[in-house]
Amino acid sequence: MTTFLFLSVLAAALLHAGWNAIVKFGPDRFLGVALVAFFSGIISTIGLFFVELPAWDSFPWLALSMLFHTGYCLFLSRAYVSGDLGQVYPIARGSAPLLAALLSWLILKEVPPVLGMLGAVLLVSGVLLMAVSGRKTASRMSRKTLIYALITAMFTACYTLSDGAGSRASMNPLSYTLWLFAINGWVMGLIMYWKYKSSSWQRIKAHWQPGMIGGAMSLISYGIAIWAMSQAPIAMVAALRETSVLFAMVISVYFLKEPLGKMRAISGLVIVTGVIITRLG
Repeated sequence: MTTFLFLSVLAAALLHAGWNAIVKFGPDRFLGVALVAFFSGIISTIGLFFVELPAWDSFPWLALSMLFHTGYCLFLSRAYVSGDLGQVYPIARGSAPLLAALLSWLILKEVPPVLGMLGAVLLVSGVLLMAVSGRKTASRMSRKTLIYALITAMFTACYTLSDGAGSRASMNPLSYTLWLFAINGWVMGLIMYWKYKSSSWQRIKAHWQPGMIGGAMSLISYGIAIWAMSQAPIAMVAALRETSVLFAMVISVYFLKEPLGKMRAISGLVIVTGVIITRLG
């Protein structure tokens, strides 16, 4: 993995943690996730006028990913209703790379370098350790929240695999990203309208600024990830993106005033070690 690619994925991780924090700051978790998806869809729809269609071979992957991304948005918002950012985020993100690595090996026959895989395992181990420590230091996580977070991780692994394959088949990662976010954004917009009915427009007007900022962050973050997965092994990119958990930890402690324990600090060091080894791989 080149230095530029490595730093780009780290930047994407920071943006991903940022838009999740925006959702957690808001009073309505579903509305926050829906607005982020909706505004990223609006931005992407405008961008479609400036790109060519992706290759037709990528459209089955695009349709599959749209379903996975919609499921991800729905279950992530449910998890944030009762769980803290420091609880939900590490579980939702940390469980996904191992499943994504397994699926990419079974389906795409893609095996990352040994050193890179070692770094990925260390990185994910640190994320999961942070999730466990988060459950001990914060308010006790309900079983329902844990289930929602794990289902979110499952959707994350599935769309990571389908988007990695789709971006490669598309021959144009930017076009693929814009089509994916445009479709997902309008689907989430329809779900938002179905949920709030006549009050939808009032809610959009009241919260359009954080929705627009979060939508732009989400689009740029995952656009970088999709491009990176077309350049490097999917499992390595998926694992490196989990450095977003470190950024989320800082946000949760300093802005959301969630507690920081010794184990969470240790897990942060494990994650950093994994990142360094992944870079060397």
